[in-house]
Amino acid sequence: MQPVDLALQLIGTLTLRPYVFGFLAIFLIAGVLDLGRARTVGFLFWGGGVALVAELVSTRVGIPFGLYQYTGATRGAELFLGNVPFFSPLSFPFLAYAAFCLARRTRGPGWATTRAGRVRMVAVSGVLMMLLDVVIDPLAVRGERWFLGHIFYYPDGGLYFGVPLSNFVGWLVVGSITVGGFVRVGTAPGRETPDPGAPGLGIALYYLVLAVNLTVTLWIGEGLIAAAGIVVHAALFLLLYSVNRVTVGRWSAESLSAPAASGGGTRP
Repeated sequence: MQPVDLALQLIGTLTLRPYVFGFLAIFLIAGVLDLGRARTVGFLFWGGGVALVAELVSTRVGIPFGLYQYTGATRGAELFLGNVPFFSPLSFPFLAYAAFCLARRTRGPGWATTRAGRVRMVAVSGVLMMLLDVVIDPLAVRGERWFLGHIFYYPDGGLYFGVPLSNFVGWLVVGSITVGGFVRVGTAPGRETPDPGAPGLGIALYYLVLAVNLTVTLWIGEGLIAAAGIVVHAALFLLLYSVNRVTVGRWSAESLSAPAASGGGTRP
């Protein structure tokens, strides 16, 4: 591809998918404030690479998302990587980061200090990212009714509003691998990720993505899909709030009792 063609297709991607780049900008700002510049860039490239491989394989053999096909309707108007539009794998890093931030807030400080804590963090992050897709993918398969366009389809349909259950397994796997790889490197000896960091803006990104997708779902008249998403995420919010009270309370109690246990007295 000639440089001029590449530039034009990148501009086309930006023009067709400004909402993706808006979310991406929030991720970059949040990530730099939270993780630092180098780790944010690493998260972006790692997450995008994992997602691209998963999509290239899924569109051929159906693993891990299930078999689906891109229509190629916008080929030439936006950048494609093989048979996959560039914006799609570009979206996964900021979705995984947002889920990671929400998981960190829920689990409380200290999650990185043990192997079990890190494994739980990766698992929770993968589940939280997958639950975003409860709204995202049913809306995406109806892309011809909004500004996404008819860009992909599942040849065999699916049980959940036209989406196969394998797709949610794929999101869980990709989210877990993305966060797991970052945690593996970020918590290596001498490279520990500061905790609790500043996950607040990432959490806001999680709920902004959810709100935008719910809004568009209602806009195209799919009230049942929106209702299902609201019920799932309302229940999730209550569950996370309960877990947060337990975990953060536990860590607070431990930090308060540490000086006394070590003979250093109690805090004033």
